[in-house]
Amino acid sequence: MKIHFLGAVDGVTGSRHLVETDDRRILLDCGLFQGWKLHRERNWVMPAELRELDAVVLSHAHLDHSGWLPALVKNGFRGPIHASPATCALAQVLLLDSAHLQEEDARRANRYGYSKHEKALPLYTRADAQRALSQLVPLEPGRALRLGRSTVKLTPAGHLLGACSVNLDDGTLRLGFSGDVGRDSDLLMPPPKPPLPADVMLLESTYGNRLHPPEDSPQRLADIVNRTVQRGGSVLMPSFAVGRAQALLLVLQRLKAAGAIPAQLPIFLDSPMAVEATGLYRRYGALLRVPPREVKTLCDGVRLVTTVQQSMRLAAARYPAVIISASGMATGGRVLHHLKTRAPDARNSIVLAGFQVGGSRGARLLAGEPAVKIHGEMVAVRAEVQQLEGFSGHADRAGLLAWLRQLPQAPRQTYVVHGEPDASDSLRAAVRNELGWPARVPALGECVTL
Repeated sequence: MKIHFLGAVDGVTGSRHLVETDDRRILLDCGLFQGWKLHRERNWVMPAELRELDAVVLSHAHLDHSGWLPALVKNGFRGPIHASPATCALAQVLLLDSAHLQEEDARRANRYGYSKHEKALPLYTRADAQRALSQLVPLEPGRALRLGRSTVKLTPAGHLLGACSVNLDDGTLRLGFSGDVGRDSDLLMPPPKPPLPADVMLLESTYGNRLHPPEDSPQRLADIVNRTVQRGGSVLMPSFAVGRAQALLLVLQRLKAAGAIPAQLPIFLDSPMAVEATGLYRRYGALLRVPPREVKTLCDGVRLVTTVQQSMRLAAARYPAVIISASGMATGGRVLHHLKTRAPDARNSIVLAGFQVGGSRGARLLAGEPAVKIHGEMVAVRAEVQQLEGFSGHADRAGLLAWLRQLPQAPRQTYVVHGEPDASDSLRAAVRNELGWPARVPALGECVTL
C-alpha cells in the first residue's frame, strides 16, 4: 500500500489522500483549497497522480473535502464517488452552489475588470458539478464496500450531517482516515463513534494545538446581540451554510424562547443553500441529537432570503437585525455584500462562529485589519468583530486524543494531516508524548510505502 499526500498537509483545506493498493487507486476526499492565495492557486493544477483513479471515497460534504470533485470530473474522472447517503444529499447542495459562485465570481471580475487575467474563467461550472453529482454512489455507514481486493467501511464521526471516518483494508494493512472528528458536546450531532482498528491512521488536526474555551457561547452571543441592538446596529454572522447555520438558528431560537434576546428581533437567513440544507437537516433528523420537534422549528419566525433582489434590499436596510449569510470564512457569496455595507459602521457587529483558515477574509477580520478587500476594493472595518469558538464542529486536542484512545491497539504509524503547521505539529507531539505512539506530519506531495 502507498499513500500520496496531495492536500491538507500544510494547511486545513484541500483534503486529498491517494491510496494505492495492489489493484486499485482510491482517493480519500477531493477537497478545495481555500485561504491563502498560494493555496488557492493549487486548485488550478491537476496533479499527475490523479489522472488515473478507480474510485473516490468522501468523508463528508464540506467543500474542503468535496469541493474539487467537479474539477476532477472536468479533467476526465469517470469512476464512482462513494459517500454516506446524507453526504450525497448535502453534496448536491454544496457543489452546485460552489459552481454557481465560481461562475458569478468570474462574471463579476470580467464585468468590473479586477481580474489580472485577460478573461477570468470559473474553476468549474454547474455542468461540471452536475456530472460529478451523477457519479455519487451512497454507502451506508457500517456496510462493507468491495473495491477490488480491498474493503471500505464508513463510521459516523459527528462533526456534520453524514460525516464519517473511513477504514480501508487491503487484506494486509488497515488504513484509518479520521475525516473531521466532531465534538462530544456538539449542538446538533451526536458524539463520534469509536474508530475501527487501524494499522496506519491519518488524523485531522484542525484544533490540534488548542482546547475549546469553557465559555457559554449562547450567553456570549446573547450579550453581543443585546449590546449591538442597543446601539442601533445589526449583527452579521458569516456562516457555513451547512451545519453552522443550523446550529446558529437553534441557539437563536432558544435565546428568544428564554427571553435572553428581544422576541421581536428580526432574524434573516440570507443563503439559498442554507435554506435548502436546513430542509435536509429536517429530512435526516434521526441522525441528530436534537429532538425532532425542535428541528422542525429551526426556521419559525425566521425570514428566509432566497432571491437576489431580497438580498440587495436587506443589504441596504438599516434597522437592528441578526443576519446569517454564507460563507463562513467570508470568502465569497452574499455575505460579502453585507460586509461592504455593515463593516464600516461602528454600530454593527460581525460575529465569526468557528475556525477561520489563514489568509481568509474571516481571519483578516479577526486579526483586526482596518480594511479588507471585497470585489476589488478596500472596505473599512469599524464594526465590532467577535469570534465564538464554542460553535466549532471540530474536536479539540483533548477530544482527538480521546477518540484515538478508543482504538483497541496503537497504530504502527499516525500521520497528522488537515491542520495549520503549528496545530499539526502540536498534535503530533501530543500523540507521541501522551499516547506513546509513532506520529509525524507528512509533506505536501510526499508518497509513503507501507
